[in-house]
Amino acid sequence: MEQRIEHDTMGEVAVPADKLWGAQTQRSFENFPIGEEKMPPDLIHAFGVLKEACAAANHRLGTLDTRRYQLIQSACQAIRAGELAEQFPLSVWQTGSGTQTNMNCNEVIAHVGNAQAGETLLHPNDHVNLSQSSNDTFPSALHIAAVTALHTRLEPALTEMLLCLQRLETDNQTVVKTGRTHLQDAVPITFGQEISGWRSMLEHARDMIRASLAGLYELALGGTAVGTGLNAPPGFDAAAAEEVARLTGLPFRPAPNKFHALSARDGLVFSHGALKALAADLMKLANDVRWLASGPRCGLGEIQIPENEPGSSIMPGKVNPTQCEAVTMVAVQVMGNDVAVGLAASQGNFELNVFMPVCIYNFLQSARLLTDCIRSFNDHCAVGITANREKCRHNLHNSLMLVTALNPYIGYDNAAKTAKKAHAEHISQGGLRQPGLPHRRAVRRGVPPRRDGLSGPQKGRKTYYGRQSGIPQAARGTAGEDRSGGPQAHRDPGRPVPSVYPRRGRALPGNCKGL
Repeated sequence: MEQRIEHDTMGEVAVPADKLWGAQTQRSFENFPIGEEKMPPDLIHAFGVLKEACAAANHRLGTLDTRRYQLIQSACQAIRAGELAEQFPLSVWQTGSGTQTNMNCNEVIAHVGNAQAGETLLHPNDHVNLSQSSNDTFPSALHIAAVTALHTRLEPALTEMLLCLQRLETDNQTVVKTGRTHLQDAVPITFGQEISGWRSMLEHARDMIRASLAGLYELALGGTAVGTGLNAPPGFDAAAAEEVARLTGLPFRPAPNKFHALSARDGLVFSHGALKALAADLMKLANDVRWLASGPRCGLGEIQIPENEPGSSIMPGKVNPTQCEAVTMVAVQVMGNDVAVGLAASQGNFELNVFMPVCIYNFLQSARLLTDCIRSFNDHCAVGITANREKCRHNLHNSLMLVTALNPYIGYDNAAKTAKKAHAEHISQGGLRQPGLPHRRAVRRGVPPRRDGLSGPQKGRKTYYGRQSGIPQAARGTAGEDRSGGPQAHRDPGRPVPSVYPRRGRALPGNCKGL
């Protein structure tokens, strides 16, 4: 392989002739043959933005001439366009400050600029890295990359899925199904209401992510080595942040305290916490969908989802909820990444955090995985979700928890007896007859049960407790007393006992309809 000789402060280094990097990049490439994880392309793109912004700020402040500024600008635009992607080969597992990646960018920009000029005008340190240090450029590039990933990719993916859920919510407003808590039958709910819960939690996650951007908009540029701004001209931090904002269209600003900006990564931890919240919400949504779609014959089967591919190499005809499974695996990875980001951010010893490469690697992986899995789930599953109305109706009318709507009319204890009897005797709605309990049609009409234990209206005197004709008021008693033989009313002492049974013609609550 043909090579050329490059120099740095430690001496000569042989570099492949077809590569655009210099001595320090080559040393890092040789010294850290660890793993397969390379610096993320999003971070390299962010460095392209940052180096162009710093050159523009230096040019504005009079520390960099126009010719050199234009050469740096041209090389940075090539980096941002992805034209030089193969020139950034370094491992994530390198120096914890990211110094070698900063120098990788400096060397490539200088080499490209000098080749364009036809002479050596750019030095990696003296010109490309002017007014900068790895200690303030890497955390700044880290923030630029994180914000870009969230704002330009993750949020649009979330918005697309929210639109899908809004449509599903509207389409399923009238589909009444069994609610479930603790994986057990609960009171009825519409499928539209259930979907609204999914929609709302994703909206909340989106709002959390947006709220976390405030800390990421702060840039450490201008702090240089330890936060004092040594070797940076006055106003460089504001000028550089302004240029970054111009290039990205996002409201980046100089960090008010550069010592904090160099040594802490708490803004990234906070933002990744919002990503973990989104992952938790997606885990819940995907689990709900695959439970509801379980079957096709022996599961819940209340919804159908698209059948995308065969599900088994041995069981013919089997189709699995693979998109749901992919989402749940992504959620687990993001939750694991959150631990790594938090631990990495805790390693801010004195004036510098030295776990920055692993911090941004995990953050960007989480953002990318969430973006991709949301788009995949939406396009290949969510858009095709339909309710199995017949199965929803069947499960609904076999649910014991419909009896909950009778609590205000027959009391909790009698309702519990009803549910237990129905369960023991395998009775579904409409098949139950028990002494002392009203027929469902009688309850629907607001007719009280008969005292002789039979369903239907009583002939003769009124039987609403506290309103029986012929019984003196004193004999009716107050709360806690039962002088007339009526059902006990559990109310605060001293309050009149209300009618236990509904007046004739009184409508049941909306959740009782259909009983």
